[in-house]
Amino acid sequence: MPRPIVLASTSRYRRELLERLGLPFSVDKPDVDETQTAGESPLANCRRLALDKARVVAERHPTAIVIGCDQVLDLDGDALSKPGDLNTALDQLKRCQGRTIHCYTALCVLSPGREPLLDVVATEITYRTLPDVTLIAYLEREQPFDAAGAVKVETAGITLLQAAKSNDPTAIIGLPLIRLTDFLIEVGAL
Repeated sequence: MPRPIVLASTSRYRRELLERLGLPFSVDKPDVDETQTAGESPLANCRRLALDKARVVAERHPTAIVIGCDQVLDLDGDALSKPGDLNTALDQLKRCQGRTIHCYTALCVLSPGREPLLDVVATEITYRTLPDVTLIAYLEREQPFDAAGAVKVETAGITLLQAAKSNDPTAIIGLPLIRLTDFLIEVGAL
């Protein structure tokens, strides 16, 4: 009998992406403090959080394959994550205008009796330079306060970007399905 699969996230974007694989799974909220620690790079923060989220949920589901994920944008060493409100989102978008930054999406798969499988998929994002009125209209319409860097590329957020380069187009949405497929094959779930 196949092991149950649990997504350690309540993100609807990650849930929708995982549904593309056609595997049955459940969702469990990891309740992990996502604060970047002093001296921690955005890349290290992202990796740590994906592993922490998977471990917390794996403790509650010891026989399951658990998928943990985290995403941060690296802006000059600062981790831009979920803004939470309009003012923070606007500040994040204004800081990114006309710049190219890295979006890191970390993925961790835990399976009983195995070492954690952990990787990070990077996406290089180039932002357009847009007037504040355009940014505010986007934020009010989309309310992307639960998306890293306040950009939802699966909706109108794509209009804020000039380019996005990655070896996995789903990474920027929040769950790198190409790498996840590799991991699920390795643990025998696919």
